[in-house]
Amino acid sequence: MNDDVRNIVLGLAATGISASLGWLARTYLWRRKLRRKQAFFGLPENSESLLVVNQKAGGPELSVSRHDMFALLELSALIKECNAHARLVAHDATQQGFGERTEFCVGGPYSNRRMAAHLSSLLPGMGVNVEADAGPELGAFRIGGEHYRMDRGRSEYVLLARLTADRHGDSRPVFLFCGQRAITNQAATRYLARHHERLHRKHGTGSFVLLLKVVNSQAYGPDVVELVADVTRAARTPLPEPAADSAS
Repeated sequence: MNDDVRNIVLGLAATGISASLGWLARTYLWRRKLRRKQAFFGLPENSESLLVVNQKAGGPELSVSRHDMFALLELSALIKECNAHARLVAHDATQQGFGERTEFCVGGPYSNRRMAAHLSSLLPGMGVNVEADAGPELGAFRIGGEHYRMDRGRSEYVLLARLTADRHGDSRPVFLFCGQRAITNQAATRYLARHHERLHRKHGTGSFVLLLKVVNSQAYGPDVVELVADVTRAARTPLPEPAADSAS
């Protein structure tokens, strides 16, 4: 074997080794990214999750608004990327606790009984005005001592939460998308899809509660979203009982 042939063989071998190492490195990084995503969403390989759907406000039973359906599609894509499965369940047909399987609950407490139960038991510092005759206060949020009223189509709020049944985050999480309007629910699912890696870096697999503001939805739809605050502590701290009237 002369020097030219030897150099060609060595060059081909080096190229093959480099390609193999590059493929192994990319595969390792892809698998690590997938494992991190699965851990954040509580979706191990081939696991099952629940998509709890609300009822369209004022609509017949089992009807879902267009924006809530888009929100469910966003979540379905995330679940599929984790190599997991989703089961669609109506809000009033889910009679079980949480922690055994990941749950994605969409809709405000006025159209989703499951959401109302989660807010009452998991976020006692969070209040939503659901009175039909509340006028401009309808759908207003109260978190701790702060008040967030909706300006329809211009400034609307949605709560995005990841909650676990135990302090160490070992159980499967429940994700809440509790908005003042259906379009804000879609905005929150889209925000989660875009920022889940950053949220995982900051919060790990623990609980968090974020208040988001959807800006000018009548022009921009669900795309322009601002993070207002991390309200985890305030939302999980029970609201003070109203003071009793003093005896006259």
